Amino acid sequence: MTGAKMIVEALKREGVSVIFGYPGGAVLDIYDEIYKTPEIKHVLVRHEQGAAHAADGYARSTGKVGVALVTSGPGATNTVTGIATAYMDSIPIVVFTGQVPTRLIGNDAFQEVDITGITRPITKHNFLVKRIEDLPRILKAAFYIARTGRPGPVLVDLPKDVQQAKGEFNYPEEIKLRSYNPVYEPHLRQIEKAYALLEQAERPVLLLGGGVISSNASEEVLKLAEKLNLPVTMTLMGLGSFPGEHPQSLGMLGMHGTYYANMAVANCDVLLAVGARFDDRVTGKVDAFAPGAKIIHIDIDPSSIQKNVKVHVPIVADCKRALIRLLEVVKAVGKPKKYWRERFKDWWEQIDIWKRRYPLTYKEDPNYIKPQYVIEKLYELTKGEAIIATEVGQNQMWTALFYKFKYPRTLITSGGLGTMGFGFPASIGAQMGNPDKLVIDIAGDGSIQMNIQELATAMEQKLPIKIIILNNGFLGMVRQWQELFYSRRYSFVQFSVLPDFVKLAEAYGAVGMRITKPEEVEPALKKVLSMDTLVILDVQIAPEEGVFPMVPAGKATTEMILV
Repeated sequence: MTGAKMIVEALKREGVSVIFGYPGGAVLDIYDEIYKTPEIKHVLVRHEQGAAHAADGYARSTGKVGVALVTSGPGATNTVTGIATAYMDSIPIVVFTGQVPTRLIGNDAFQEVDITGITRPITKHNFLVKRIEDLPRILKAAFYIARTGRPGPVLVDLPKDVQQAKGEFNYPEEIKLRSYNPVYEPHLRQIEKAYALLEQAERPVLLLGGGVISSNASEEVLKLAEKLNLPVTMTLMGLGSFPGEHPQSLGMLGMHGTYYANMAVANCDVLLAVGARFDDRVTGKVDAFAPGAKIIHIDIDPSSIQKNVKVHVPIVADCKRALIRLLEVVKAVGKPKKYWRERFKDWWEQIDIWKRRYPLTYKEDPNYIKPQYVIEKLYELTKGEAIIATEVGQNQMWTALFYKFKYPRTLITSGGLGTMGFGFPASIGAQMGNPDKLVIDIAGDGSIQMNIQELATAMEQKLPIKIIILNNGFLGMVRQWQELFYSRRYSFVQFSVLPDFVKLAEAYGAVGMRITKPEEVEPALKKVLSMDTLVILDVQIAPEEGVFPMVPAGKATTEMILV
């Protein structure tokens, strides 16, 4: 069969039912095969960045590999931001890019770029296919690499002549790569060391990152936390891995984390970190992060351990399998729940004091809609059952703090790269992967404009996504920094021209609504959620509202600005 046919056949064998793409000359042969393959749903985006983000949102919300298909040159380079977003957050996507014929590579042919060279630092691996004989093995390897170990994006660059060439389609059932052997099972001795530290602890904290969600380990986390009576805090990427409304949840930690989460971590004596990479937004000033703690770190990627903080018990393994083994040790030792309740009684009393002293709150104002109130009402009305995508900035942090995520894979947000324009196309991917679920994109007036052309995609696919724009007329997070650290010199952060989002929604055939008063919030949200179509709700919020708590850059996480 032709190379193009092989690609489509591989997609079917890998269980791919949805791909996101934009056609062009270098991939016409693949598109011709997709036209003849009704088993695969192709979603036509309006910009290739949208394809990468949609594939990403699909992967985050379903746990499957997301797939994007674009043409060569600018089509390929337009995916770079989406690939980097997936790479930073360890999301499994495969991006297929067209390429000029092999004989023209290096000749500066029309729409030729070295996309494998460009994306080498931001992919888990990438391939340039030069021979039809190599194509089946490379296709299998791409999906295998993307979904195994620490997940991540893989790019496959496909010259036009390879797509047109014919060869034998010998698709491997399994594949082994000599230099790639992820370690899944933990070393039992390390598990025993971890338990010994927890048993000696007086002030433990369980820290959860995105790896818990990637490895589907939320059930094991809940069992361990409840059995040992552990306080639980989460990174942004870990939200939803532990129920946000659970009495043992401290919410998010870090730069915009809760006071009590940051204080608990700063004062703990044992920190069990699962699937977290200790990035700067979590640690703040590194030498002041959990200074008195013995740190246990479970992660499938050995390069993440000892990278940013000193670790006393490293455990290289899949999070789920490591937690299963740890639970087996806990069960074998056989100490009752009462033992752990009594052991950490004083610690919980201290945490409760922090919670009462500095709860997560905000100042109400009858003249302005407060964004925190909007998020609280949204949580109340959805009962925490929605999939929430966010853009990046204040809207993202208000959502992380005030929407109590109950389940994994219900927060779709760009953590590591902080990509404005991510949320809406990602919500398209999430809705395609979860057609029966409510999907909401919480946006800012700045971020939403970056990929707003995907309204056409969502309407074409008849996706009933709800877009809630927290509109303050600013690049809100940058404005907040300029207010606090640059003497309110608002340098190029205020929008003198904004689109009428209501009319814009209507221009695409969607529903647009606007609210300006606090008393309008609840009825408007009820109306929006009741509609079976795409709706944009333009919420005019307090223009200079800030995200608090906040840890200034370079400070310890205990040095929080609270108001």
